[in-house]
Amino acid sequence: MTMLRSLILLNVTMALGMVNISHAQSVDPDLIQALKQATHDINEGRTDLDSLTWLSNMSEKLERRIPDPYYRIRLLKAVATESERAGLDPQLVLAVIDIESNFNRHAISHAGAQGLMQVMPFWKEVYGNVEDDLYNPLVSLRYGCTILRHYMDRYPNATQALAAYNGSVGRDTYPNKIFKRLASRWQYKEDKYSRNFGTRTAVNTSGSISDRLNLN
Repeated sequence: MTMLRSLILLNVTMALGMVNISHAQSVDPDLIQALKQATHDINEGRTDLDSLTWLSNMSEKLERRIPDPYYRIRLLKAVATESERAGLDPQLVLAVIDIESNFNRHAISHAGAQGLMQVMPFWKEVYGNVEDDLYNPLVSLRYGCTILRHYMDRYPNATQALAAYNGSVGRDTYPNKIFKRLASRWQYKEDKYSRNFGTRTAVNTSGSISDRLNLN
């Protein structure tokens, strides 16, 4: 019985390995390049006064899920920074995190996706840095936002881009979940004092992903 279990486990492990290799070989070269350019100097951005209104509003929405105010604010700042860097609406990114992991940094799916934005481990192989920790929120956000931005650029609308991010191209179940959660929980009306997230910021490529700050 023990030998049978061992053989089953070996076969499953080999099968998963082949799936990861297949994924890595089929990835768009442009996305590989985007990840290589993006996964540098991952750290927390500083808060300016224009962001305080947004942080306060989002903090209230997230309080039940993340009671620790220190971690909650740091995470929201990271979401804002990474969304802005990738040219994404931070409200959309929050909705994606909500659906993907329920803001659990240690989440893992039945398919093996990890972290806040449920990034598959094969992306680390594609990038060429298997030491990256996808359970680190800063790393998950950088990978996830970069991948989502790539699909936003590749597909004609957000519905198709979100489906591609989820691996369900041609179906709208997942995008509809994101849009529904965005409308019901994460909508934010900007006023003249709130930050404009419509412009991408330059990425400092000095340093490496291994220098990241671990967001605990």
